[in-house]
Amino acid sequence: MDAERTARKPWWRRWFGTRSERAAVRFLKSLNYRILARNFTCQLGELDIVALDGDCIVFVEVRSTASEDNIRPALSVNREKQRRLTRLAVFYLKRYGLLGRPARFDVVAISWPNDTKTPRIDHYLNAFDATGHFEMYY
Repeated sequence: MDAERTARKPWWRRWFGTRSERAAVRFLKSLNYRILARNFTCQLGELDIVALDGDCIVFVEVRSTASEDNIRPALSVNREKQRRLTRLAVFYLKRYGLLGRPARFDVVAISWPNDTKTPRIDHYLNAFDATGHFEMYY
């Protein structure tokens, strides 16, 4: 389970991840997104950020690195990760009665090179389509 894996991560990895998610939330708010949930956890895993962009529910995966390379973290959202995020998104939409709402998946890649205080943020809108056997609805 993701919560168990998170608990086993070294403190500095948890700190780095939390720092990056906070930066992503600030960034999304600057774009007038409304944050609905952070670190939404259920038996299927965890969604980093759930936000509202206009009338669209946005499931945001935050990936971060200490290097200047923002492409590698973004590319780490591979097909298996996309399937897990799709299952989580469907669970979230069903749980809150939002299946009829438009939804998409964004990836926010954040780099903190050389202990910089201000990160570089790349936002990939509609980064991938719902994937898996059941797609978005089942």
